[in-house]
Amino acid sequence: MATFLTVFIASYVLHALGVTIGYHRLLSHRSFSAPKFVEYFWVMLGYLAFEGSPIWWATVHRAHHRHVDTELDPHSPRYGLKNAHVGWLMHDNYPDHINPATQAKDMVSDPIYKFLEQNGNWNRAHALNFAIGFTFRILILVFFGWQAALASTLAGFAVLQIPLMLNVICHIPKLGYKNFQSKDDSVNVWWVGILAMGEGWHNNHHTDPGSAQTGLKPWELDVSWMIIRAMKRLGLVWSVNLPKTALLKQLKETHFVS
Repeated sequence: MATFLTVFIASYVLHALGVTIGYHRLLSHRSFSAPKFVEYFWVMLGYLAFEGSPIWWATVHRAHHRHVDTELDPHSPRYGLKNAHVGWLMHDNYPDHINPATQAKDMVSDPIYKFLEQNGNWNRAHALNFAIGFTFRILILVFFGWQAALASTLAGFAVLQIPLMLNVICHIPKLGYKNFQSKDDSVNVWWVGILAMGEGWHNNHHTDPGSAQTGLKPWELDVSWMIIRAMKRLGLVWSVNLPKTALLKQLKETHFVS
C-alpha cells in the first residue's frame, strides 16, 4: 500500500504540473519562454496523463479564450453541462472556426507535436495518446511491479479530469467567486485551485491570461507558479510574464465578490 500511495501521489503531482505548466501556461499562453528540453519535459508529463495532442489542446484552449462563454466556445457550460465536460471531445476533426494552422502557428512545425497531432484527426491522435500512455505503464509494470503501474495509471486518469472538471465548475458563477468583474462566467474555486496546482483561480486567469501566475491573493495557492518562479531563478526559463500592475492595484483597492 505504501508503494501504491507514494507512486500515486508523485505521479499525480508530476502529471498535473505537466498539464498546468507545459500544456497550459507554456504552450497555450506562452506566459514564459524555455529551451526545448524544458518544454518537452513538462509537456510529455502532461501527455502521459492522456491529455491528447499538444497542438490540439493548445488550439482548443486558445479558442476557448477567444470565444469564451459564447456559442463558439468549445466547452462553455452555458450550452450544456455534458458538452462542457466531455461532449466537446466527441468529434473527429476541428470545427470550422478552430484551425491550428492559423491559431497555433508557433507549434505546427514542431516535428514531435506534428506527429502527435496525426494530421488533425482527433480519433487517431487520441488513440495514439492512449497507446503511448498505456505502453508507459506496461514498462512501469515490468520494471517496478503492478502496484506502481496501477498507481501511475489511476493518477493519469485522475489528472485527465482536471481540465475537464475545470471547464465546467470554474464557469458556473454560483460555485466560486470573482476578484475581477468580467463579461464571462469564470470564477475562482478554491478546491479546484488546490487539486489543479493553481489552475482553479480561473477568474484571475481569464482577466490576465498571459500571466504565468494565477493565484493573486495570499491564500490562492499556486504551485505551478512556484515551480515556474524556481525555474526562473535557476536560469531554466526566461521572459516570464507577471500579473499586470493595474490589476494588482485594482485587487488591492477593490473587492468584487459574487
